[in-house]
Amino acid sequence: METRKFAAAEKKKSGKYNCAQAVICTYCDKTGIDEQTAMNIGNAFAAGMGNTEGTCGALVGAGVVLGLINKDRIESMRNMRQMMNKFKERNGTTQCKVLKGLESGKVLRECPDCVADACEFLEDMTNAADK
Repeated sequence: METRKFAAAEKKKSGKYNCAQAVICTYCDKTGIDEQTAMNIGNAFAAGMGNTEGTCGALVGAGVVLGLINKDRIESMRNMRQMMNKFKERNGTTQCKVLKGLESGKVLRECPDCVADACEFLEDMTNAADK
């Protein structure tokens, strides 16, 4: 199975997408929404859950995609917890400000890499990747 994580990371690197938008827009064909709708859905999730430097926007975007693909609340919640745990294991945290090193001065993970990680874990939970 081919992954889409690199395409999503490139979207983020382009500067045209925030982290959530980069993830959501990468899977428009899987979710049944157009790119403009995906962009609008992800508007408020930049800079860590609504510009609060909270939960990483890439994870929020992956959660949106997860819900649209699964269409099942319980399964989506279970899968989201697994994605968040995997992300935290790999990166040490799910908080944007910690990942970016805003307080410590030590960057744990760059945004495009967080986007790629979120997509990788999303694809582990779903069949969102290209076959």
